[in-house]
Order: sequence, then C-alpha cells, then structure tokens
Amino acid sequence: MSVRSSSHPVELDEIRLEPETEPMFYYFAYGSCMCPVDLKRSLGEHTHSYVIGAATLKGYRLGFFRRSQRRNCGVLDIVKDPTATVEGVLYRLPLRLSDRLDEREEGYCHETITVHHQGQVFRNVQTYTVIEKLTQEHAPNDWYSGVVLRGAITCGLPEQYCWKLFHHMQQLQQGTLNAA
Repeated sequence: MSVRSSSHPVELDEIRLEPETEPMFYYFAYGSCMCPVDLKRSLGEHTHSYVIGAATLKGYRLGFFRRSQRRNCGVLDIVKDPTATVEGVLYRLPLRLSDRLDEREEGYCHETITVHHQGQVFRNVQTYTVIEKLTQEHAPNDWYSGVVLRGAITCGLPEQYCWKLFHHMQQLQQGTLNAA
C-alpha cells in the first residue's frame, strides 16, 4: 500500500471498505442437522464454516417422539427434563437461510433456548421441537442414525455422549426400549 500526499486525492475505487456483515442467528442442532453435509442438502450451501462447535443444552433430554414420513422413521426431538442435558452443534447461520431451515423442520416449531459452549453462555439461540409428539419413541432407521452420528462425531461432541446416543438408537431399533 502506498501513502498518498494530500495533493493527490484517493479515488473511490481505491478505498477498501470492510464487507458489510449480513444478519446472523444462532441455531442449536441435536439431530440430523448436526451433520453439516446433510444440512447443506436443505440449505443449498456449505455449512461447515457456520459451525461454532459442540454445545450443551441443560434441562432437556432427547427422544424419538416424531415419525417422519419423508425419512420413514423416528426422528429426534427434545423434551423438557430438569435432570437431563442434550449435546448438539451450535451454528451461526445467515438470517437469509432461516426460511429454508423452517421448511426442513416441517412438523417442528421454533423454541428459543440458552446453550453453553466452551465456558460461554449463548442466549436467544433458535432450535426446533416437535409440535405433535408421540407418546412413545419410534425407532430411527439405519440411514437416519448414521447421519446423526456422523454429525455428532464430525462436530466434536463428547465421545461418551456419542456412544450413549448410539446405544439409545440401537435399543430402539432392536425393540429393547418402548418403541412405537
């Protein structure tokens, strides 16, 4: 970069302004959206760069309380439980992707939550919960289970939690839990 004297005015096209940042929102994923590759399929663009990392939601637990017609299996939901926690992936997504995320999460409604990530508290985080919950859990299929685990592992969820999630899905598939 050269320094100009005051006798030589700077041309407008020579000024480099910082790009205007677009509006963003925080999103907590706990199911198949934990997988950035699967999320890309719905949002239409790469989502790896939007991943902040593994995060914890206190006061909720996971369950397969919805049967997805599109995926032909049980899919994840969160339900309030003061004794439990849910691990998931915290994203910082452009607001322009919000409508596409809503389309993907058909059958779910927005919920605003607080999550913890590496000692920081993130408030006003968006997530989704099932609108019409089943009374019993419905088993996921192998494809859905694989996507959920791939996302959990790829985004660095704790190994112990990944194993817990794996065993829960396996028990539902084998009918050793109360699956619908």
